[in-house]
Amino acid sequence: MAYIKLLKKIIYKGVITLKTGLHIGGSNTAMNIGGPDKFVIRNSLTGVPYIPGSSLKGKMRSLIEISEGCSSVSKDAGSASGALFGVAINDKEKTGKASRIIVRDCELITDDPDCNFSNTDLPYTECKTEATIDRVTSAANPRTFERVPAGAKFRLNMVLNIFEGEDEEKLVNTLKKAVELLEDDYLGGSGSRGYGQVKIEMEKEEKTYHF
Repeated sequence: MAYIKLLKKIIYKGVITLKTGLHIGGSNTAMNIGGPDKFVIRNSLTGVPYIPGSSLKGKMRSLIEISEGCSSVSKDAGSASGALFGVAINDKEKTGKASRIIVRDCELITDDPDCNFSNTDLPYTECKTEATIDRVTSAANPRTFERVPAGAKFRLNMVLNIFEGEDEEKLVNTLKKAVELLEDDYLGGSGSRGYGQVKIEMEKEEKTYHF
């Protein structure tokens, strides 16, 4: 088996600020009568909402693939998406590539002085009721979504691994492009109805672990 040398890690830290309410679905097993129909995902120990790293990474990858005009099931390790996010192992050809980017779960900043959660419907979240209208009978079918409200902030933490012989500039630029595309798109569900618009600020880019 061939190995390639890890040259360094680039640490990205920042803040994701919600410009509109965010809904990333969680379990409805604890649903109460009169409560939301769709709950957000929460840390099972603290009960605080968070953005899963898998949701953030998957959305960025999808946006890069769309911008390149390639399929979400693309297995081209040479593409910008494949180079950064990796490709699954092809059992037939025994080829694949590990992801170069680590995306951590994003924790809600609960002690931000600019965010007052004391008036939310549920701890750290709001309830938004919508109604779908039957096009034939005009009957309304109401449903309630739990959302993290606009103005809330999450801590962003990503790690980019740079290996020997790889194009560092291309990897960095692809990641930055993914962040820019996400700001012009949405995160989570119901984006076409206004949910999930975000602003992403990179507080610093710190290069560490030079070997």
